[in-house]
Amino acid sequence: MDLRYPTGEFRAPGAPNAASREQAIAAIADTPARLRAAVRNLDEDQLDTAYRPGGWTLRQVVHHVPDSHLNAYVRTKLALTESEPVIKPYDEAAWAALVDTSTVPVDVSLDLLDALHRRWVALLGACREQDFQRAYVHPEFGRHTLDYLVALYAWHGPHHVAHITTTRARLGW
Repeated sequence: MDLRYPTGEFRAPGAPNAASREQAIAAIADTPARLRAAVRNLDEDQLDTAYRPGGWTLRQVVHHVPDSHLNAYVRTKLALTESEPVIKPYDEAAWAALVDTSTVPVDVSLDLLDALHRRWVALLGACREQDFQRAYVHPEFGRHTLDYLVALYAWHGPHHVAHITTTRARLGW
């Protein structure tokens, strides 16, 4: 198994429909509870263990998820309120290296993710069919619809949860 992609690499959806969107939104809704369960009962040394050689620690993974999902939430709102806005990318590795990632307890990010997902899932659930065709432009990767973003984040949460659960299984925790 490739430790970088324990659930496989992301594949963009072919032709999303109401059922696939509902399933993707449900996966997004489940992410906070799944992430919280993945780190339950881990001690500080375990949280500071890298999920793969040269990779982030489990603590960094936990803090990364709300960082990334906050950006996705803002991108959702921008796409819904502006005409194909150009979004600002961010350097994930640089964010993961900031002091808050090593000093703030993971519960803070877990609580943030809970609150964020309540808002984001409510927003996505209120979107109409045509809203999912609205788009933003990423300066490096081009135009993406909300259908794409929802599918990406339905993958993203479980992808990082699996970094933690596969590490736990591999190390016998």
